[in-house]
Formats: sequence, structure tokens, C-alpha cells
Amino acid sequence: MIPRRCTLALITATALVPTIALAGSSKLTPLPSAMPKAEGVVVPSALSPELMQVPAVQGFTPLENPTALFKYYGFGGDGPIVPAANSIQGKDNTVEATKTEPDKNTYLVLEDQKGPDASYNYGSHFLFQGHEGGPNGEDGKPQGMLTRINLDADIAHRVTLMADETTNGTAIPVIDGSSWDPFAQRLLLTSEEGTKGGVWQATIDFPSKVEDLTGIIGNGSYEGVQVDPNGTIWLVEDESDKLGEVAKHAKQPNSFVYRFTPTDKADLTKGGKLEALQVIDSSRQPITFHDGQADADIKSQGMKDLHTYGKALKTKWVVVHDTGKDGMSPFDANKIAKANGATPLKRPENGLFRPGSNFAEFVFDETGDTNADTEAGEEYGGFGGVLKLTQASPAAAEGEITLVYRGKKAYTGFDNLAFWSADEAMFVEDAGDKLHSQRNALDSGYVVNLTADYSKEGTEPSRFLAEGRDSLATIDAGLSALKDTGFQNEGDNEITGIHVSDGDATVEGLLGAKIPTPFENGWRVFYTQQHGENTTWEVLKKLSALKTANQ
Repeated sequence: MIPRRCTLALITATALVPTIALAGSSKLTPLPSAMPKAEGVVVPSALSPELMQVPAVQGFTPLENPTALFKYYGFGGDGPIVPAANSIQGKDNTVEATKTEPDKNTYLVLEDQKGPDASYNYGSHFLFQGHEGGPNGEDGKPQGMLTRINLDADIAHRVTLMADETTNGTAIPVIDGSSWDPFAQRLLLTSEEGTKGGVWQATIDFPSKVEDLTGIIGNGSYEGVQVDPNGTIWLVEDESDKLGEVAKHAKQPNSFVYRFTPTDKADLTKGGKLEALQVIDSSRQPITFHDGQADADIKSQGMKDLHTYGKALKTKWVVVHDTGKDGMSPFDANKIAKANGATPLKRPENGLFRPGSNFAEFVFDETGDTNADTEAGEEYGGFGGVLKLTQASPAAAEGEITLVYRGKKAYTGFDNLAFWSADEAMFVEDAGDKLHSQRNALDSGYVVNLTADYSKEGTEPSRFLAEGRDSLATIDAGLSALKDTGFQNEGDNEITGIHVSDGDATVEGLLGAKIPTPFENGWRVFYTQQHGENTTWEVLKKLSALKTANQ
């Protein structure tokens, strides 16, 4: 049953959506601080005063075509949405439905899209997302799904379950990243489940046909995924590794940046070549992974060089797998990348080509150790950062990498990103609840200006979003604090799926091909407040800001 207060909130917020075009500007007033973490208290989110947000969909919105496993956008079918008062989870007592955790959003403008209701007009504006959580399937493991938010539709048709199994009948894994490939005419979906993770492709018709590409692109903790004008797929891996023996709060770098060049960009099933990025340090040696030497890698010269302002390090690509030579059986991309000398990084999560760079600049972020006590500190990338890879073209064999911003305790856990303009990128945090407690600050969203000199004291990213904690995340925090109950949901909110797009599904609409103009020319802005109520928000320009701009 949907709580009555939640139903009213959905109706009220939806009614606020303006029907007029909103003029855009990248000049946002920064928020002074993050929201504090307050135990047992709901904390509201805040946006720059020029902005407002309305729910594109809320987690308790029913799927128009539910299954026994999946009934709502943000909740599975294995329990109630809201736990009963004073209920405690037990082995045979699921007090709250497992959250489906909608993740990276992909906005597309499409015509003639169908759904479960053959007589219904679903409109032409759609937001697709995979889900990185879900109830356990028949194999006892969490199952994922692909959904489509029908932005022009009524509540009864608002969310379509596009697929929950692949074309070979296996369950869809939990999904993190998504992107549109206009050459293959497929959504690309990534799963960061290590040796069970990889890339899947999905058609956009209903029901979606989802195919496993792990025999071609490999198994890995892939998250970020983008396509360049050559049809090459760029992948960013989010894989953490062992803690150091001396550096007990820092993790050995263990994630890679990849690119996959298909044999036929219109048909990814024909195979291709996967490569991983190698970086050369200041002593002219490749930065590589050393098994059993976590402490040495955590504080290596290479990690220091990568996280030092003003250094431009040479890069090249090393081959991981070529289906023409190595076949099409699934393979461990992370393991081979290590063996072949690729450079491990501090959990990079997402990357995008900089608009206006002719796809010569690839900007990506690192999450870091998400621990205030990391011995890697700022100097060795313990708090992650923002890096820029520059090449003559996206197909070039060599390039150079530079540091844009070095993370610190107050600015860390960078996850998804979206360009707001040619020079400004929006980064959102996934610091994790441990770091929330350590710094008494919840997650934020920041504007990082690629032309700024962040090496200067006092120059920091500008906060446009200070995320709070919703009612269900607050309840979940209390249930999570009870030891040995088996409670399965997280007790914090995470900002994810930040997405700025005009929905152009052609090659000209590749992210990075156009300079974004938020709120103008069809450009729209979305993000998801994951965990808790699992709300996907659309960000709009406030009418008051519009009036001021027009005066």
C-alpha cells in the first residue's frame, strides 16, 4: 500500500511543474555548507537559490507492469514499503521491501514508443535507468531491472518495467551505469559486480531485449560508460581492493579506465578490441599494480604524481583483449589489465568528453577511500579527485593526463558527473555513511570549473546541492544500527544519476558533441536521490530567477 502522505506529495509536486520554457544560466549561487548528519532526524535538501526540483518519479510509484519480484520503481515486492512501528528484521521476517536503487539516468526524445498498454500514447520524452539493487532472485542473489520513466505520461503509466531478464533467460544483474549508443541503437548498461560484472546492451523498444556482452568486453567492475564519434565505448571501473597493512584506512588502487573499439560499431556482438590506460610517472616508469604490495601502491610515486597539480603525465593504451585473436569467451578484464601493465586508479566512477573539445578531452572522477582517516591523504589521492585525459583524437594511441581538482575530506567521494557548460562540470558525492559521520556532513553536488586553478589556497568547487536525508533513509538508519538482524537496506541517501541532456538520440546528440544549455533548447537536468525513498528529481530554474533574468 502506498502511504497516503506520499501520494499527496507526489500529486502536489507534479502540479508545480511549469509548462513554459525556462531560460538557462550557469551562474549559480553557491551554498555555504553541506547538511549536517543528525541521527533520527529528517534533513531537507537544498539547491542553489536559482534552482528548484520536482519529482520525475518517486520510489513508491507502482510499475505499470509489476512482477512478483518488482512492484514499484524503488522497491521490490518482498516486503512493505514502510516498516511497521517497532518492527525488527529477523531471519524469516523482512520488515521492509528491498530497495531497487535506481542509478544512472539516460534521457532520450523518441517517437512511437510502446508499452504494456497498447492503447496508450506514451509521449516522446523518456528517462531510462538500470537499478543497482533488488530482491534476491531464484539464484539467491540480488536481481536488477531496466526501467523507463515516461515523462509525458500519467501516474498509472509513469514507469514501465522494460526488462528483468536477458535474451538467454538469465536474470539481469544489478545495473549501475547507462548510456545511449546511437551507432548500435542500444542502451549500454554496466554492472560493477567484479568478475560477475560487465556490459549489457538493451533495445529501447518494449519489451526490451537485453544481451550479455561479457564475452566481448569482459567481466569487470564497470560503471561509467560513454560512446565517442568513432563508436568506441569508453568505460570507467569502480573496483576497490585490499587495505594496507600499515595504511589500515587506505585501499590499494585497483580500478582502470578502458576503451573498447568494436569491429562493427553498428553491431557490438561482432567483437572488437579492449584496451586499458597506462600512465607514465615522473621517473618515466609506468604506474602499475603490484600484487601483495598494497602499502607500496597506496603511497607510490605514481599516485603522488597523478594527484599533484601542474604535472602532465604521458599516457598510452595497452591491449587487454582482442576478440579476433582471443575469442569471445568471458574474461576477467581487471586481471588482464593488471598483468599487461595498465595503471590502477583510486576508484574512478564516471567520465565524459568535454563539450567543445572535439572529443579530445576526457574528464573523469575518482571516489577515493571514503574514509577521513585514510593514510593516503590528499597527496596520494586518498580523497579522490578529478582528472583530465587529453589526446589529439579519441582514437589516438598516446596522450597526457593532468589533475583538475584534488579531493579533500570536505570534497570527496565523487561519483556521477554531467557537463553544465563547456567549462563547468557537475560532480555529485557518494561519500558513504561512515564518512558522513566522520565529518558530520551529508553528500553534496559541486560545480567544478575546468578553467579554475584549484592549486590556489581557498579555491574550491562551488556547491549547488546540499543533500539531506529523507524519511525512509532516516528509518533505515535506525534499523541498520541494530546488529545481526540481516536488515538489507542502507541508512543514508546518495546522490546519483546526475544527467544533463537534450535527449538527441542521433550521433549529433552524443554527450560531448554539443555545448549544454540547461533549461534552454530542450536541455533538461535530472538526478536521483538514491536509497531511502529512491526519488528521481528533475531540476528546474525557479520562476523568480526567470523573471529576474528577463527584467
